[in-house]
Amino acid sequence: MSFLPTTSRPAPPHAPLGRRDFMQVGGLSALGLGLGSYCGRAQAAAASARAKACILIWLDGGPSHLETLDPKPQATREVRGPFQAISTSVPGIQLSELMPLTAASMQHTAIIRSMTSPLGEHNFGTHYLLTGYKPTPALNYPAIGSVVSHLRRGPGELPSHVAVPDLRVGGGKFIAPGYLPASVAPFEVGGDPASPGFRVRDLDPFPGLVDERLARRRDYLQMLNGAQHAADRTPPTDAAFEQAFRLMTSPAAKKAFDLSAESASTHRRYGDKSIGKCCLMARRLVEAGVPFVTVNNRGWDTHNDLVTRLKEGYTGARTPVGLVPSLDMAYSALITDLADRRLLDDTLVVVMGEFGRTPKLNTQAGRDHWPRVFSVMLAGGGVAGGQVIGSSDDMGESPSTRPVTPADLATTIYRLLGIDPATTLYTGDGRPVRVSAQGETISELFG
Repeated sequence: MSFLPTTSRPAPPHAPLGRRDFMQVGGLSALGLGLGSYCGRAQAAAASARAKACILIWLDGGPSHLETLDPKPQATREVRGPFQAISTSVPGIQLSELMPLTAASMQHTAIIRSMTSPLGEHNFGTHYLLTGYKPTPALNYPAIGSVVSHLRRGPGELPSHVAVPDLRVGGGKFIAPGYLPASVAPFEVGGDPASPGFRVRDLDPFPGLVDERLARRRDYLQMLNGAQHAADRTPPTDAAFEQAFRLMTSPAAKKAFDLSAESASTHRRYGDKSIGKCCLMARRLVEAGVPFVTVNNRGWDTHNDLVTRLKEGYTGARTPVGLVPSLDMAYSALITDLADRRLLDDTLVVVMGEFGRTPKLNTQAGRDHWPRVFSVMLAGGGVAGGQVIGSSDDMGESPSTRPVTPADLATTIYRLLGIDPATTLYTGDGRPVRVSAQGETISELFG
């Protein structure tokens, strides 16, 4: 799997340079950078890649750092909350008692406890974390997954960015492709893999629609597109139809999405909740060569009844089926599975949400939005595990050491994936934009 040149319209291998490519190279020459430097920087970034793929587990709504990755066992009850801290496989690092499986494999994981952002509204916070850019009315920036899809092709018929079950996040207002073409929007599976009768959208043709009829419809659409192109000189395109056609006619795609191929014991390890099935599908997809998979897990906006929602799942539950135990099962199974299959070194796993929760419990036994400090978890993809980067203060209210911004995190994710953060992309009207904002690389993650 190789990286493509730094242009908004990647050319196929050995294709001639287009007008915009010549303009870009010409501009670089004027700055004293020749074509060799232009291509060399992209090649150097690709060569430094530690990860070939990324699985982003997005905890939509804002997970509480105090009940997951940054417990405060010495704080007062109103700060500490209802749960205890437990030791992990790495001496000196503690996690919430709701995460025993993750604690047992802490040697694979790095936690950033000093993430900080000024944006405590869901859509704004989501945009900042998923793009590395603060939102602005002037430009809609693309999600990291869409940038990877734009710069890196998936194998065969499989999309380059898949969202399981979808990427409706931040209140449903976030548009993943941003200023990039709609063709780099994530392929959304379209349903919960944990639901009975689950089917992947576009994977099976409608009843009675056989491959021959589908192919004829595709040929007819291409003929119409060709006529339109000849008439108005606009490039023919129907990315959604083309993607659906590839998926419907691809045995490899059907195999990658097929969870029934997994053993009963594997299903039990991942758990029966949505996040478990989504993570299992994500593992199958990266194993099939998909470069970026987003697992979208909703429900983390816990303003009230924190114990029930985070631990029990519902009042009177006999076994823990809440948000945190479900994440614990899914994440630990995913990391173990990737390691057993020798995929962990090549697969970056990132767990995060748009912000944390308030350092004190509110009057409804929950916590409210708190972006001033929160935590992010990373593993695999060359990340040096078994460590905590940065810290929050005694109340989990503010960064105490080593503050890290979403721009820093995005810059680091791109570097781990072998994408130069200074790569130039272009908006629809030709405006040049850096892949990543001016963030600092989190060097500790590289070991």
